[in-house]
Amino acid sequence: MKTDTRIILLILGLLSAIGPFSIDMYLPAFDTIAIDFDTNIEKVQLSLTSFFIGIAIGQMIYGPLLDKYGRKKPLIVGLCIYAVASILCVLTRNVDSLILLRFIQALGSCAGMVASRAMIQDYYQGKEAARVFSLLMLVIAISPILAPSAGAFLLEHFDWHYIFIALFSIGTIILLLTIFILPETYAGNKSFSLAPKAIISQYYQVFTHKTFIFYCMIASTASAGLYAYLAGSSFVLQELYGLTQKQYGLAFAFVASALILSTQLNRLFLKRWTMQQICIIANIGQVLVGLLMLISLWTNQISLTVVLGLTFGYLMCQGFIFPNASAMAMSPFKVRAGSASALLGFLQMGLGAFSSGLVSLFHNNTAQPMLLTMAICAVLSLILHVIKRRLMEEKKEAFS
Repeated sequence: MKTDTRIILLILGLLSAIGPFSIDMYLPAFDTIAIDFDTNIEKVQLSLTSFFIGIAIGQMIYGPLLDKYGRKKPLIVGLCIYAVASILCVLTRNVDSLILLRFIQALGSCAGMVASRAMIQDYYQGKEAARVFSLLMLVIAISPILAPSAGAFLLEHFDWHYIFIALFSIGTIILLLTIFILPETYAGNKSFSLAPKAIISQYYQVFTHKTFIFYCMIASTASAGLYAYLAGSSFVLQELYGLTQKQYGLAFAFVASALILSTQLNRLFLKRWTMQQICIIANIGQVLVGLLMLISLWTNQISLTVVLGLTFGYLMCQGFIFPNASAMAMSPFKVRAGSASALLGFLQMGLGAFSSGLVSLFHNNTAQPMLLTMAICAVLSLILHVIKRRLMEEKKEAFS
């Protein structure tokens, strides 16, 4: 019996969202966890950074496994790791253990992120792949709306441990859907070598492909600004502007709704414009928003309304950049889709870990570390776009 395409897309969306959901759901609990473990909020923020590092490293591991053994087997193993780590987070009694367990939890969750992108590449090409990426972004975008609100609800009625019980339950449900409903899209290539030299060679071939590396870095650098917001939002919104956990969840939901709006508009815009055109216009918009953030900060015009409004605009631009840049980065690959997906995810999360780490490192009891990092990420992404376009123009001139 053939599985309904809509059900497949839903499961792929859930697999893509398990990592972001695991990030966002416990953000309102930073203060509570810090008090419970008798530590400071900067130390708790490191559990977020360790999660980003785990996702970045884990994706590099899963890429070759997905190409050799097919999509489902490595995916199931990863989801099992995620479920076990989630339960252990419930039982931990100090912040250092939580930091380590979040790293392990991330190693499990990233299997879904790599596999879902590779499965899209198995099924779709070109603009159609970008449209499907937009659909997946819709599910991913819903997660920042639901997750903090769900986390705040659990904190209001229980304590922070129940957040990880909920994550365990979600992971188990996705695991069962993967085992019993999700079809295998690629049987694997048994001749694919897992020897370190062969794996490095595969990644090198992907990494040195100009189309991949430019659009991968454009998507990853822009996304790093989002992770800077994730790292700093709990302090800025709750500590600096005095929002309660429930209000924080609602504010987070408002900002994240920008992703839903833009990813759905992206599907419509693709009928009229190319992926490249949409991507660069959105990138310019993101830079303008980043500059407004800095102007507001340096002229002392910053406020809760300004932060939320500008972050909404920033993430709306992100909703256009990421699906189009990701589709263009993945477009040259079919046979190495797993490795390409893993490298894309590695660079995205690696830069995310770096930007979130910067926010924590330069914490100074203001919104400056978060907003400055977001602005820099947008500018760097646009610079890469400009370099890519100039190289394309030079190539055309050489052949004219």
